[in-house]
Amino acid sequence: MSDSFTLADLEAIVAARASADAGASYTRSLLDKGIGKCAQKLGEEAVETVIAAVSGSEKDLVAETSDLLYHLLVLLKARGVPLAEIHAELARRTGQSGLAEKAARQHG
Repeated sequence: MSDSFTLADLEAIVAARASADAGASYTRSLLDKGIGKCAQKLGEEAVETVIAAVSGSEKDLVAETSDLLYHLLVLLKARGVPLAEIHAELARRTGQSGLAEKAARQHG
């Protein structure tokens, strides 16, 4: 796979698979189980990513991070939040220091 593969590419794949039959698509079957199940799977992958970061190999960390990003995009799809909204929020946040941004969220 090319180094130019992006999260937008993954978002498009998730969207395409969301339209497939649940018997043929893991993505569709997750979406059919609802937001709660999608969120649970994201949480499980987050924990597995943390474990891989602390005690796994680099290969393990790459694999778990890939699972984490996939499940994040499935959850965003389930909630109807496009990746472009995440990009916009990240762009907004880069206009100030991380400490200032965090302080603004705590007091806003």
